[in-house]
Amino acid sequence: MSTEVGRDLRVVGVVQGVGFRPYVHRLATRLRLSGRVGNDITGVFIEIEGAPENVAEFLAALARDAPPRARIDRVEVSECTARGLTGFEIIASRTGGARATLVPADISTCADCLRELFDPADRRYRYPFVNCSHCGPRYTIVRGMPYDRARTTMNRFPMCATCRSEYADPADRRFHAEPTCCQDCGPRLYLGESTDPLAEAVARLADGQVVAIKGLGGFHLAALAAHPFAAAVLRTRKHRPDKPFAVMVADLPQAAVLCEVDDPSACSLNDTRRPIVLLPRRAGAPVADAVAPGRSELGLLLPYTPLHHLLLRDLGEPIVLTSGNVSDEPITYRHGRSLARVADAVLTHDRPIRSPADDSVVRAGRMLRRARGYAPEPITLPVRSPLPVLACGADLKNTFCLVRGEQAFLSPHLGDLIDHATFRSFTRSVEHFVRLFGIAPQVVAHDLHPDYRSTRYATELPRVDLIGVQHHHAHAASCLAENGETGPVIAVVFDGTGYGPDGTIWGGEFLVADLLGYRRIGHLKPVPLPGGATAIRQPWRMAAAYLPDVRLPVAHRNESRWGPVVAMARNGVNAPLTSSAGRLFDAAAALLDVRDVITYEGQAAIELEQRADPSTSDGYPVRTDGLVVCGEDLLRALVADLCAGVDPGVIAARFHNGVADAVVACCATAREETGLTSVALSGGVFQNALLLRRTVDGLRRIGFRVLTHRQVPPNDGGISLGQAAVAASLLSCAS
Repeated sequence: MSTEVGRDLRVVGVVQGVGFRPYVHRLATRLRLSGRVGNDITGVFIEIEGAPENVAEFLAALARDAPPRARIDRVEVSECTARGLTGFEIIASRTGGARATLVPADISTCADCLRELFDPADRRYRYPFVNCSHCGPRYTIVRGMPYDRARTTMNRFPMCATCRSEYADPADRRFHAEPTCCQDCGPRLYLGESTDPLAEAVARLADGQVVAIKGLGGFHLAALAAHPFAAAVLRTRKHRPDKPFAVMVADLPQAAVLCEVDDPSACSLNDTRRPIVLLPRRAGAPVADAVAPGRSELGLLLPYTPLHHLLLRDLGEPIVLTSGNVSDEPITYRHGRSLARVADAVLTHDRPIRSPADDSVVRAGRMLRRARGYAPEPITLPVRSPLPVLACGADLKNTFCLVRGEQAFLSPHLGDLIDHATFRSFTRSVEHFVRLFGIAPQVVAHDLHPDYRSTRYATELPRVDLIGVQHHHAHAASCLAENGETGPVIAVVFDGTGYGPDGTIWGGEFLVADLLGYRRIGHLKPVPLPGGATAIRQPWRMAAAYLPDVRLPVAHRNESRWGPVVAMARNGVNAPLTSSAGRLFDAAAALLDVRDVITYEGQAAIELEQRADPSTSDGYPVRTDGLVVCGEDLLRALVADLCAGVDPGVIAARFHNGVADAVVACCATAREETGLTSVALSGGVFQNALLLRRTVDGLRRIGFRVLTHRQVPPNDGGISLGQAAVAASLLSCAS
């Protein structure tokens, strides 16, 4: 018989809350190895001993066959003398030492739990909190690490004898599944005094009422998607006049009734993280007009909790499912009383939510909002920071980021810090992340804008060193970081607003950038922003700034104000200069009679993209004086076509194509001057799929390598990652 050998292992990564310890137990038992496994604050520790060939097979299989939601960053193995252990066991967690473990994201209901949910013979039949080691709440219920029931909000629910037996059985799917529960010992639903809360909620929804529903990361507001008045009532109560609502569908066949669902879209919908997926809307889709007014796309998502599955099964039709808040406020998650003014009824439960998380949003496989299902799992930076870093992000679409070594922990989407309640949520979330990950920031990165609340928060923190990062450099660095690169590259950063060091408002920038710094080499030709922030809310003002002599309907619709606004722009009174690409798109939308006034960020540009005919291949010509792009050329060509009676869809497409062609031409010029052959595209304007596709195709056609966003949003939701990457690089070089 072979002499037994021993090994001590440490597994680092997302290995808690994903069924990793039970997996290790099964693997070791199958290979007749003795030892133990447990959680600690750095990950999972394993002690094994047995025949050398079996130990070797264990080491080979450990990462290869790991649970699907596990993410193994590294396995440290050291030899040791066999201790004469018998059997293999899962032991109590260790809590001492420096914290380094990763927190798992929430996981949608698995197929096994769904079978139990709808099996009349199963003891968890129609129990809305069924979960196992492969699915269920994770990040939203975690109070601290290591990940054990006592450190989650499930600690108030002692397991019954049957659940405890499952939890202790190595052959059971719920072996050491921390949120394990059933109707005898777990959370319960409530709806007022109703004895059957679920049936009551279904009846109210079927009657056209608005129902607030407590989910994984907070409350949603729900209504029948096809009901002619329910969505309109919800829109009025939520003070959300135009921004589209998401729609939850029961399954892919139901999704295909509403939208065009190709194979990649089906994969996105079916992803275990269950994001909202933006898809082309089918003509005549049975959805009320108020769900997504004026939009050719719908945001669909599949059920991701047992409660959602029950609701959709019992209703038999799709529902609107939008964040449970009044517009611009953070998602409600602690109790539903504040929703009484919006909802006709509140379906809640008694499992507390520790950390709120809104739904994530993707479009064509690219992240537009990173939250539930993705956060707080880390993104690996291409550099290692010698000091812990906090990056505070921007004020719109805020996220923040903590850095430990090469790991960047990006928070879920929080919202706009202009709202005081959202800012309070930001400060609480930072404090929770610091405790949860055991990272005490010594360096804080922030935007250069002195009036951002995120900047003021950073500058008021005691005993930290500050690193200011220019807004568009942070965008470029975000794109580099998520692609695992340090640069330099030609960076094209198009967005709405960013603080320019020259005292103007940037937003249409060509940079040479790496993670250490940047140089501005080109931009859109600056124009006045008449009325400052008012011009952002009223795109017609940008039409007046670009083309003050225009006499199209946009001028007549705003006739009483057109002259004063033109004068304001000409005189430079309350009209700072801006190179913003977002404002150029606003002007085009106003000239094309798409939108004079917006009710949410980017609305005019979004609706302009919706109007464009994708079959149009030609674009408007534009002068690029060196690397300064004259946006006025595009708008004058647009006006000429409009006066000639050209179809608006063709005009919108030619405008998009003209912008993309200008980007390609400028990058070609920049390559001649710099020798750089890689381009990074970032900024919220590149959420525009038509513009992005045309730009990427054009750049690749002339030999560029193109970096784009997929893991994090190109909009300001990715700013904190860029700030973190810049700070880490500067600190690494200085150490």
